[in-house]
Amino acid sequence: MKLRTIIVIIVSLFSYRIVFCGEGMWLPILLKSLNEKEMKSMGMKISADDIYNINKGSLKDAIVQFGGGCTSEIISNQSLLLTNHHCGYGYIQSNTTLEHNYLRDGFWAQVRSEEIPCPGLTATLIVSMEDVTSKILQGVDKSWDENKRRNKVDENTEKLKLVLPKLKDQDVLIRSFYNGNQYFAFIIEVFKDVRFVGAPPESIGKFGSDTDNWVWPRHTGDFSLFRIYANKDNRPAEYSKDNKPYTPKHFLPVSMSGVETGDFTMVFGFPGRTTEYLTEEASRQQIEVLNPVRISLRDKTLKILDKHMRADERTKIQYAAKYAGIANAWKKWIGENLGMKTTNGLEKKHRADEEFKKRVNANPAYSDYKNLVQDLDFLYRRLEPFAKSREFYAETFNRNIDLVNFYQLQKRLMDTYEGRGEATFNAKKNDALINIEGYFKNFNSAIDQEIFAALLEQFHKEMNPAFVFNYLKDELKKYNNNYMAFTKDLYASSSMTNKDSLAAMLSLDYKAWMDKVKADKLWIFYDELNYYLANDITKMCGDLEDQIADLKRKHMAALMEVMPEKKFYPDANSTLRVTYGKVEGYHPRDGVQYLAQTTLDGVMEKYIPGDYEFDVPKKLQLLYKNKDYGIYGEDGKMPLAFIGSNHTTGGNSGSPAIDGQGNLIGLNFDRVWEGTMSDINYDPSICRNIMVDARYILFIIDKFAGAPWLVKEMQLVYPKKKKSKK
Repeated sequence: MKLRTIIVIIVSLFSYRIVFCGEGMWLPILLKSLNEKEMKSMGMKISADDIYNINKGSLKDAIVQFGGGCTSEIISNQSLLLTNHHCGYGYIQSNTTLEHNYLRDGFWAQVRSEEIPCPGLTATLIVSMEDVTSKILQGVDKSWDENKRRNKVDENTEKLKLVLPKLKDQDVLIRSFYNGNQYFAFIIEVFKDVRFVGAPPESIGKFGSDTDNWVWPRHTGDFSLFRIYANKDNRPAEYSKDNKPYTPKHFLPVSMSGVETGDFTMVFGFPGRTTEYLTEEASRQQIEVLNPVRISLRDKTLKILDKHMRADERTKIQYAAKYAGIANAWKKWIGENLGMKTTNGLEKKHRADEEFKKRVNANPAYSDYKNLVQDLDFLYRRLEPFAKSREFYAETFNRNIDLVNFYQLQKRLMDTYEGRGEATFNAKKNDALINIEGYFKNFNSAIDQEIFAALLEQFHKEMNPAFVFNYLKDELKKYNNNYMAFTKDLYASSSMTNKDSLAAMLSLDYKAWMDKVKADKLWIFYDELNYYLANDITKMCGDLEDQIADLKRKHMAALMEVMPEKKFYPDANSTLRVTYGKVEGYHPRDGVQYLAQTTLDGVMEKYIPGDYEFDVPKKLQLLYKNKDYGIYGEDGKMPLAFIGSNHTTGGNSGSPAIDGQGNLIGLNFDRVWEGTMSDINYDPSICRNIMVDARYILFIIDKFAGAPWLVKEMQLVYPKKKKSKK
């Protein structure tokens, strides 16, 4: 298809959209032409210009990408940032010690000088966005293979970044949409001085922990507060004690009116990744082949970590963030599989594939698309054994253990020497030596060994022997497949896994360091593993995935042409999106109906004294007993959380839930377990996002934490009158 035809299809198709409230992650720049009418029909009072505008402050100027993986929002004229507790968790943990246990006790700055710097944490604002498809695809020939096409796109991207107008302290991101059929450029500002302001204790911010994760009804006060600082000119700058709170172009007022079933909700943020337009075969491979590998290996890891974390407080602090990260995806994949089964998701994909093929076969004009689905399915089936093996390697040797970090440290140093010379190598090596405590702060060798041995045993027993690299086969033979014995020797024999021996290694000059590294058993193990992956598994996957990417792009364009009556929103790719829906309960299975809201009553119903997931702070118990909710309660209850039909995914954690007037009504932090399959198959019957009620957040800050100065910073509004109760 010619470029002009593709663009016309993408833009024009939306006039045929079916009203399907809840589904879709929409680019804010296109809301006026594509979504505004429907949004207003659902209860939105503001305009699309109030959401996205480059000439005046608008909602998009209050939406911040927090670090690289979450969303946050500005809720005061002094750039107070609201995000999830789990988004700020790593920074809360990094400042936690046994003496100052901010995970257990919470933290609240009482004055600005007490706000804690967070090295490495960034806050990114979107200045503007622009369709640059024609410039990125200039000179691209449709006959090219994927590698040649990608090289030309990369070349055009780098050239365009140099000429797009921007300020010196701004940057440019260019992202593809619709599987590479369209491209947008984003002018961004990255603030590097972000400070920790406050967070409730885990018993509030992580209430229910892993048992309640991805589950409704929910009773978690999953929020934390940070602040953006800027230089004297109100521009992005590195940390300095002289920096001042950033003055934003817009901030979100906080609604005190609460929510009711049927209310309009909008979630604004940076959703990470979805793949809504997969064929049945691609979806089946994810659900039936890849997810089971991930789930089973992480299940082993989590059981070992849980055992040790329950037994020792120091270990709990060490592994809190790591455990949460591993468990989050693990439970999500379980829910994803459950949701696909419950809603017959694969059957839905099958019907979509068959309808596409039927229309293509009935129209000679679509002859070029005749074998697209069949060809895609053939490639996915070829990819399956290699993709499954790749997941086994990643989950066993990389994602769930800390051992790999010590290898990667040396690998980065080696790459630095080869790419940037000895002087830079020495500087980086000295930095590593100075910061060596950090490599061991959250590392417990005995626990890591227990996990490694358990995963290695499953890997060796379940992996296709043809895909086990020879070095490992030979080593395990020497140990008669005694996985723990092999593991103990691997850790004990390496100079990298002990602080003193690693420091000695990093003190050597380049030649001596190189000799030491290359003779180290840990280096040899990972070097052999990575050589095998690069030249076998990864290479095979890469070749097949390039062919799949080419066909997916053509399939996406063909879908939009062949089915003009359907709506096609772009998959999430960590760019700024709007999703809208309404406050709404759901019916997950026979005999079960979930309401849309929860209250503090549910916390007390779940309360288990001394249990790390369901304990409740004494002060919160007293506030509940006395019904001391201040201005934040309603009808003798303390509203806590609510759900809506907004289409969200990872990356939307910390996104604001916004009412029809543009006010903050809640904080998005999760999805319901049955609906986590929305990443590949949104179903309006069970896909719901979970949000902390803004009033509960204010109640915790004011009445529980005793930090009313933070509430006074905010603009509290009462946009609607409550309906009279009959």
